[in-house]
Amino acid sequence: MHKSRLAVAVIDCQEGDLGEYAACWASALGRTVEGRPKDPKYRDLIGPDGEMLLMVQSVDHSPRVHLDIETDDIPAEVARLTGLGARETGKCKTWVVMEAPSGHRFCVVEPQRPDFEENANVWEV
Repeated sequence: MHKSRLAVAVIDCQEGDLGEYAACWASALGRTVEGRPKDPKYRDLIGPDGEMLLMVQSVDHSPRVHLDIETDDIPAEVARLTGLGARETGKCKTWVVMEAPSGHRFCVVEPQRPDFEENANVWEV
């Protein structure tokens, strides 16, 4: 048994000023940009407690939006998603990059939101 759920929408930005991009998206969506980024490749867009997380990320591929699925057991979630037709395309730091049958990329990550335990889906796989 493991748990998972949608955690983060990531706006992938190619080249340019990530701070400027973050400020634009934050203003457009009624959010604020985190004060001090933990990693220069990422900027969290801070919204109300309980809402899905949103961030911008500097990438070397074409701009797109991808989703992060948070889980308490990455290998089990990757296996579950593979059984649904997704495929693993790589690993980065502590997460796994996958591709849905539709061609959309997404990541399987460790828990990101504070209410994960009480609100995640439970899978008996």
